[in-house]
Amino acid sequence: MKFTRKAKAVWKGSGKEGKGALTTGSKVLENTQYSFHTRFEDGNKGTNPEELVGAAHAGCFAMQLSFLLNEDDFTANTLDVDSTVTFEDGAVTNITLNLEGDVPGIDAEKFQQIAQKAKEVCPISKLLNAQIDLKINLKNA
Repeated sequence: MKFTRKAKAVWKGSGKEGKGALTTGSKVLENTQYSFHTRFEDGNKGTNPEELVGAAHAGCFAMQLSFLLNEDDFTANTLDVDSTVTFEDGAVTNITLNLEGDVPGIDAEKFQQIAQKAKEVCPISKLLNAQIDLKINLKNA
């Protein structure tokens, strides 16, 4: 399977005082603002690249894990994935995926094994060069 997805960024002004807007092909993001302030400070309205990478990674990982669970005849009630992206000295240095799963009939060891595989084969994990940590909590174990 091959497909493409598109997104667009428009930036106006200097790096620190300028502002930008992000639009995705699906229009889920449409002229969504981002700036120096939304990237490097808290409490400002808008998004930032690290937040978007975190959302993409969490979503991709959860979907990949669901497919791998299905291959072993498990279906998750819920896979809740929080992503924390650490930016340090001009680079993304770490991503931590916090996974909480509610998967009937699976034991903690099997869930851990499948989740680790999902982390390795998730397309966004493959894309990123940062260290990726995975923390797992299985509700029904």
